[in-house]
Amino acid sequence: MDPYAKIAELGLELPSVAPPAAAYVPAVQTGKHVYVSGQLPSVSGKLLATGKVGAGVSPEQAKDLAQRCALNVLAAVDALVGLENVVKVVKVVGFVASAEGFVGQPQVINGASELFGAVFGEAGHHARSAIGVAELPLNAPVEVEAIVEVA
Repeated sequence: MDPYAKIAELGLELPSVAPPAAAYVPAVQTGKHVYVSGQLPSVSGKLLATGKVGAGVSPEQAKDLAQRCALNVLAAVDALVGLENVVKVVKVVGFVASAEGFVGQPQVINGASELFGAVFGEAGHHARSAIGVAELPLNAPVEVEAIVEVA
């Protein structure tokens, strides 16, 4: 399965890797694993939305934002080792800036999980955590990080 073709088939375009907003690198490889830093829902360095999910950001919008985060994860992997070298998406951690009482974090992070599955098929199925938090950097509603195995 060609991940680049799958991304195009989904009507998406792999962005350039987002430059770090602080003292870290977008992704690092150790052995056969790539650890991707938390990616925000940005395009060309600009957040697509700000605020809390459940108050100002709808769960549906947040799910789309989680997909954008996942696309940015893929860009970081591609820039480091190339998507063609991904063997398995191992672990995904999603953070959702949640309004008081919002408990739909798993459905929001499905936006990322579903993209990984669509791009890599069975190799995109992964372990996952979906965590509600009070605040995220730059007032982002969603952040996604991942660990992938590479050839």
